[in-house]
Amino acid sequence: MLSKAALAVVSVLSVFLPGLTAAHAVDPGFCRQYAKAALNQVRGGLTDPACASGLQGARWSTDFAVHYEWCLGASVAATGTERDARTQDLKGCAGR
Repeated sequence: MLSKAALAVVSVLSVFLPGLTAAHAVDPGFCRQYAKAALNQVRGGLTDPACASGLQGARWSTDFAVHYEWCLGASVAATGTERDARTQDLKGCAGR
C-alpha cells in the first residue's frame, strides 16, 4: 500500500509527465510543411553544380518520408536547427 506522500508524488507525476513528452512531439501538419521546405532546399542544392556533389546524408535526402518521419520525432527547435544547417551549407557552396 502506498503512503500518502508516495500517492501524492504519483498523482503529480501523472499530471506533468504526459505534458513533457507532448512538448517534444511535433504536429504532423507542421512536419508536412517542414518536409516540403526541406525538399525545396534539397532540390535547390542539387541543381547547383557547386553544391550538388557535397550534399550527402539524410539531411539531403530527396525522399519526403525521410524528412517527415524525422520531424515527427524531433522538437520544433531541432527542426529549425536542421533547416538552418541546410541553409548555411547552401550559402557556403553557392559562393564557390
